This record gives sequence, C-alpha cells and structure tokens, in this order.
Amino acid sequence: MADQPQQPKQINFTIVPDDSSTAPRTYANFCSIAHTPFDFTLTFCEVMPLSEKEVREAEQEHIVRAPVRARVVVPVQFVPNLIAAL
Repeated sequence: MADQPQQPKQINFTIVPDDSSTAPRTYANFCSIAHTPFDFTLTFCEVMPLSEKEVREAEQEHIVRAPVRARVVVPVQFVPNLIAAL
C-alpha cells in the first residue's frame, strides 16, 4: 500500500482581544494613509488647536506638524474587513 499524503487539518477559531492587556489607549484625531501593493500604513496623529503664531507659520509653509501617536501597518487583505467595519 502506497503512502497517501496527509491532508492538512482545518482548525476553526475566533481571535478576540485580550482585555487584560496593559497596552495604553492612545487618542488620535487625524489619520494619514499610505499604501504599497502589499500593505497599508495608517499613521495616527494628535492635532491640537493652533496658536496665532502657528497659524501664521502654517499660512506661509502650508504645513502643520502633528506628533505621531501610533503607526499601524496592515496587509492589503485586511483592508476590506476594515472598510466593512467602518
């Protein structure tokens, strides 16, 4: 009797967040999105109200710098689920 190749086992499971994690909660009110054919990069920033001086500088440079709070890179295959959730 010839050896038959074994079929891989299929295991169904659900992944849930572990709420006991000590990961800090981070607030962001701005998200910049960049992508390649392979992944999407979501850069979350916190934009605070600008002072008069910062408004004048922004008018000249057309740039407002905001501190990055988190950067998340996800594979392209993840994006349809993210869109559906939003």
